[in-house]
Amino acid sequence: FPVEEEGRLCDPVLRENWINRVFAYHDFKVKMYPRPSVGKLVKFHSRFKFTVLSHCNSTYRILGRLVANAKKRPIRVILDEYELLFMKALKKRATAAKHVNVMEHMVGFFKKDLDVEVRKEILTSVRDYRAGLVPVVVPITLIRHYANILGVEYLIEQSYLNPHPKELALRSSI
Repeated sequence: FPVEEEGRLCDPVLRENWINRVFAYHDFKVKMYPRPSVGKLVKFHSRFKFTVLSHCNSTYRILGRLVANAKKRPIRVILDEYELLFMKALKKRATAAKHVNVMEHMVGFFKKDLDVEVRKEILTSVRDYRAGLVPVVVPITLIRHYANILGVEYLIEQSYLNPHPKELALRSSI
């Protein structure tokens, strides 16, 4: 279960990370139970791929192998292992470099459908984020916008683009 010391929640990055973990943990429990299945796990994992990648590349690969081989072991054993690794990965801080990596991957989904100038505009906002000129919400909003316009379902469904209710405005300060 996601736990954080109250005093540390004054840090906007730690607060956003903790709230992401709370929502991800809840989503995992709701989607997997009461009747877990490999299909549900595959769907969940697909939705959280970019979220995990933004926190821990090595665990991202381990979880992918775990899901790929899920039919070889009892589902409850797989889910226990997945949950532990998933939450451990999300506890690691998502750095600017990791966010940039994820966002660049996402922009790659637009290669065939957006002209070069629009992709450059999105990538400029990603570079501005890396340089500390804009908060992470700026390039994420652009990516989400174009994913919706172009109907890129795989991106639209990604938890990375909508990890918690937008009314919390947590990403505006990181």
